[in-house]
Amino acid sequence: MSRTRFAQPDPSATLRGGLPDRYLTPDDIAEIFGVPLETVYQWRKKRTGPLGFRIGKHVRYDPADVQAFVIQQQRAEVDAA
Repeated sequence: MSRTRFAQPDPSATLRGGLPDRYLTPDDIAEIFGVPLETVYQWRKKRTGPLGFRIGKHVRYDPADVQAFVIQQQRAEVDAA
Protein backbone atom coordinates (compact mmCIF):
# COMPACT_ATOMS: atom_id res chain seq x y z
CA MET A 1 0.00 0.00 0.00
CA SER A 2 1.54 3.33 -1.01
CA ARG A 3 1.29 6.44 1.09
CA THR A 4 0.89 9.84 -0.45
CA ARG A 5 2.62 12.77 1.15
CA PHE A 6 0.75 15.99 1.55
CA ALA A 7 2.47 19.18 0.49
CA GLN A 8 3.77 21.21 3.40
CA PRO A 9 2.32 24.72 3.60
CA ASP A 10 4.58 27.71 3.13
CA PRO A 11 5.67 28.84 6.64
CA SER A 12 5.31 32.52 5.72
CA ALA A 13 1.77 31.89 4.53
CA THR A 14 1.09 30.24 7.90
CA LEU A 15 1.87 33.52 9.67
CA ARG A 16 -0.14 35.57 7.19
CA GLY A 17 -3.13 33.23 7.18
CA GLY A 18 -3.19 32.35 10.85
CA LEU A 19 -1.43 29.73 12.89
CA PRO A 20 -2.49 26.08 13.19
CA ASP A 21 -5.06 25.11 15.78
CA ARG A 22 -2.61 23.00 17.81
CA TYR A 23 0.37 23.56 20.07
CA LEU A 24 3.54 24.18 18.09
CA THR A 25 6.89 22.44 18.48
CA PRO A 26 10.32 24.10 18.39
CA ASP A 27 10.69 22.67 14.86
CA ASP A 28 7.44 24.42 13.86
CA ILE A 29 8.71 27.72 15.28
CA ALA A 30 12.03 27.40 13.43
CA GLU A 31 10.21 26.66 10.18
CA ILE A 32 7.66 29.46 10.59
CA PHE A 33 10.31 32.09 11.27
CA GLY A 34 12.90 30.64 8.91
CA VAL A 35 15.58 30.36 11.58
CA PRO A 36 17.75 27.45 12.71
CA LEU A 37 16.36 25.25 15.47
CA GLU A 38 19.28 26.30 17.69
CA THR A 39 18.05 29.90 17.45
CA VAL A 40 14.68 28.84 18.85
CA TYR A 41 16.43 27.14 21.77
CA GLN A 42 18.56 30.26 22.38
CA TRP A 43 15.44 32.45 22.36
CA ARG A 44 13.94 30.20 25.01
CA LYS A 45 17.12 30.20 27.10
CA LYS A 46 17.45 34.00 26.90
CA ARG A 47 13.67 34.54 27.20
CA THR A 48 13.60 36.70 24.09
CA GLY A 49 11.36 34.69 21.76
CA PRO A 50 7.78 33.47 21.90
CA LEU A 51 6.62 32.17 25.26
CA GLY A 52 7.00 28.40 25.44
CA PHE A 53 6.03 25.87 28.08
CA ARG A 54 6.88 22.31 28.98
CA ILE A 55 4.66 19.28 28.79
CA GLY A 56 6.83 16.68 30.46
CA LYS A 57 10.13 16.84 28.64
CA HIS A 58 8.66 18.48 25.53
CA VAL A 59 8.55 22.21 24.81
CA ARG A 60 5.41 23.53 23.16
CA TYR A 61 4.20 26.94 22.04
CA ASP A 62 0.62 28.22 22.11
CA PRO A 63 -0.23 29.75 18.71
CA ALA A 64 -1.83 32.73 20.50
CA ASP A 65 1.47 33.42 22.30
CA VAL A 66 3.38 33.17 19.02
CA GLN A 67 0.97 35.64 17.39
CA ALA A 68 1.36 38.00 20.38
CA PHE A 69 5.16 37.77 19.99
CA VAL A 70 4.92 38.70 16.30
CA ILE A 71 2.68 41.69 17.08
CA GLN A 72 5.06 42.79 19.85
CA GLN A 73 8.01 42.63 17.43
CA GLN A 74 6.11 44.60 14.80
CA ARG A 75 5.21 47.32 17.31
CA ALA A 76 8.81 47.51 18.52
CA GLU A 77 9.92 48.09 14.91
CA VAL A 78 7.35 50.85 14.41
CA ASP A 79 8.28 52.51 17.70
CA ALA A 80 11.99 52.38 16.81
CA ALA A 81 11.41 54.04 13.44
